[in-house]
Amino acid sequence: MRKFPLFLIIATLLLAVTGVSCLDSNDGNDTWEEYADWRNANDGWLEEMRQLTDVDGNSYYRTVRGPWDHNSFVLMHYFNDTTLTRGNLSPHFNSYVDVIYRVTLYDGTPIDSSYLQTSPADSVYRTSPQNVITGWVIALTDMHVGDSCEVIVPYSVGYGANGSGDILPYSHLVYSMKLVGVPFYETKP
Repeated sequence: MRKFPLFLIIATLLLAVTGVSCLDSNDGNDTWEEYADWRNANDGWLEEMRQLTDVDGNSYYRTVRGPWDHNSFVLMHYFNDTTLTRGNLSPHFNSYVDVIYRVTLYDGTPIDSSYLQTSPADSVYRTSPQNVITGWVIALTDMHVGDSCEVIVPYSVGYGANGSGDILPYSHLVYSMKLVGVPFYETKP
């Protein structure tokens, strides 16, 4: 007999929690509607970049997918000859990296830059791929020390529907970045 009232209490709590979570999901719908024009402009631009070709008709950007999720991707265009850096260190998910970067919104609006950094070195930002957005993880683990590239990070692997600071929800980001080093990298003798 005592189990029945306890069951009712648990069921009522579950319904209350479900109801609250459904209310919270309406906020996402409001964001979806509120930023519809911005999201559509970003998505149209991303599709243009995916179709962009160089003078020889080759794709300007290479689609690089996250090995853990083949739906996650970034678009990358290397400015250097990657055959010359292929033997250099490449970071792992738990490595530290030294990167020089500049980031803009799809329309060229500047957002952030490492050029004001003075530590650990002039213009260098030190972080670990495990501490940054998923788009950076995909890009950094594809790069080798000395590589310089432009990376387009779709909002799904960036700041998503929430945005962050000056980054509006559903913003695709454009990074110009150079992998300067992989400090503390240990190799077996």
